[in-house]
Amino acid sequence: MSAALQAALAGEVTAIAFCWKLTRSDGVILGFTSHDRALRLEGLTYQAKPGMTPSAVSTSAGFEPDSMAVAGALSAAAVRAADLDMGRWDGARVELTCCDWSMPEVGSMLLMRGYIGDVTRMERGGMPGSGDYSVELVSEMVKLVRGGPPRCSPICRAELGDARCRVDMAGRTMLAVVVEGVADRLIVADPLFEPEAYSAGTVRFLTGPLAGIERQIATVSDGMEIVLEQDLWAAGADGEKVQLQQGCDKRFETCVERFGNGLAFDGEPHVPGSDALVRYGEG
Repeated sequence: MSAALQAALAGEVTAIAFCWKLTRSDGVILGFTSHDRALRLEGLTYQAKPGMTPSAVSTSAGFEPDSMAVAGALSAAAVRAADLDMGRWDGARVELTCCDWSMPEVGSMLLMRGYIGDVTRMERGGMPGSGDYSVELVSEMVKLVRGGPPRCSPICRAELGDARCRVDMAGRTMLAVVVEGVADRLIVADPLFEPEAYSAGTVRFLTGPLAGIERQIATVSDGMEIVLEQDLWAAGADGEKVQLQQGCDKRFETCVERFGNGLAFDGEPHVPGSDALVRYGEG
């Protein structure tokens, strides 16, 4: 914090504004401020709309995760209801700062850094895309609270192709064109080769209003109809290009027989389960 900002905060009358910078997983960066005018701060313009208002910031010197809430009105130009529903803001990074709005060029003071948690909203008059929302901001300390040793599981804890799994995904993805897409169904133009391999995989939209959105694949039927785990939250996806990635059911047998990757299996397939406690001896 600069000396000029320290002096401003120490004065009898202050001109303090809250500013928060949000960085989505797709690289989009947005800035908002509680001030009634836009502020240019450290190279980023912080918009006064949608008029986001923060609650009290709760901080601690221990290992408890700090938290706060931010409330505001949905704005089509900034935080849209459709983007919240589709998950574009899930896990977005947040930096909350304060500055002197009369001289933002002197810098800011960091109050909190973390991630977006729960998002709740209410629609006005039943009209989608309107209404108010509340966003919970959770500090990075939550990672320590949620950590700890993994529990024994017969199901692999790794994700197919990640650093723990190490399966080469070359040849396990393909591009496709959606001829019909609505709710939790997609029909692609050409049949998939080995369609069963894409169950539990992912589909990522490359074009259109859903570009960048990923959905988990539940099943593939008839080689062309893809059933998703979650609705698209959009009017439709007809004609859009998608990338399909194969999935894994995380069973040890699949890891060995299909991928030849048993040594990297991140689970305990041979540890007896809770059902072993209720078995009776025979004879």
